[in-house]
Amino acid sequence: MADDIETKLSAARTRLILDKPFLGALVLRLPMVKAAPSWCPTIATDARAVYYNAEYIAGLSLEQTQFMLAHEALHCALSHFVRRQHRVQRRWDIACDLAINPLLIRDGLRPPVGSLADMKLEGMTAEEIYPLVEETDQDGPLDQHLYDASAPAASNPDPEPGQESDGAGSSRRDDHEAGGAPQPAPLGVAERDQLAHEWRQRLASAAQQALQAGKLAGAMARIVDQLLQPRLPWRMLLARYLVHTAREDYRYSRPSRREGSAILPTLRSGQVDLVVVLDTSGSVTDAEVREFLTEVDAIKGQVRARVTLHACDAALAPEGPWRYEPWEELVAPRHLRGGGGTRFGPVFQWLERADHRPDVLLYFTDARGEFPAAAPQFPVIWLVKGEAPVPWGSRIQLN
Repeated sequence: MADDIETKLSAARTRLILDKPFLGALVLRLPMVKAAPSWCPTIATDARAVYYNAEYIAGLSLEQTQFMLAHEALHCALSHFVRRQHRVQRRWDIACDLAINPLLIRDGLRPPVGSLADMKLEGMTAEEIYPLVEETDQDGPLDQHLYDASAPAASNPDPEPGQESDGAGSSRRDDHEAGGAPQPAPLGVAERDQLAHEWRQRLASAAQQALQAGKLAGAMARIVDQLLQPRLPWRMLLARYLVHTAREDYRYSRPSRREGSAILPTLRSGQVDLVVVLDTSGSVTDAEVREFLTEVDAIKGQVRARVTLHACDAALAPEGPWRYEPWEELVAPRHLRGGGGTRFGPVFQWLERADHRPDVLLYFTDARGEFPAAAPQFPVIWLVKGEAPVPWGSRIQLN
């Protein structure tokens, strides 16, 4: 039976490499370790290896085995072991499975019975799915995620004298005596950070190989792009851009006779003309609008920005625009009507009619709507909630 299981695992990995090179390259990075049934009823990963219950693998078809191996590899490649932060572990584990499984199903892989999957969540990240998971949900993941110190205690966490390490963080007994490897210890902080760095490199390498072979699915490519983007907070990126935009320069003017004959430079500062637009189509909550405006208010004081605020769904808010001087607090208007469709053109048409060319325009939106065909002759920053792309301008990810 042991030989049959190893043959099935080897065949599953080979088929992934040939048919799904992106997933196959990731699976190859994980050693396969037979686990003791006492703690591993199905399959598990700790970002160092894949641990499997031989009887469980024996009951799967070859296609289902491919699915489970790819599933474990994506947990690692998507760095789910470092992204939980303050979240409840069980809800996070469910959210991670609901983020992964629709991608694998869309890529043509066949899930085992009992896998968590909701195709309406396809393309969403685990962080976006987490709030949708109820604490009372009875269904849990098929696999075990062994990264956290809060994971169930190992059946035999301490190696006995003479035991060997398998190189995947767990000590192993003879399979005939214990039925497989004991549960590995959870990741330490330093090891977790190191593995996150390694898996990020593996993710980029696997994506490159798949792209060269022309076998990287669109949904997978979008997830990879999102994960490999620079992870700077949106507030830092916005502040950096606005400070850079602030018009500060030196000027030379002839001094008075009392000051002497030398012509020395003096610093000239001007106000930044900033236009801020809120998407009121219903995709952005009032709390998110208030948080966004609070952050812009803090930044505009640093760069001495005069703000023109407008709101738009399919048309401009009739009550707008609202204008704020650098010393005035930027607050949300009392009544922001909206909820219709989304069109971005009305704002740029309004600016053109008014012959208003700002230093920069900030548009707070989910970027799901009708864009103007051409970019305007001034900088535009889209602060985007969600994953939708923008056709031009600078895009800053909000969530």
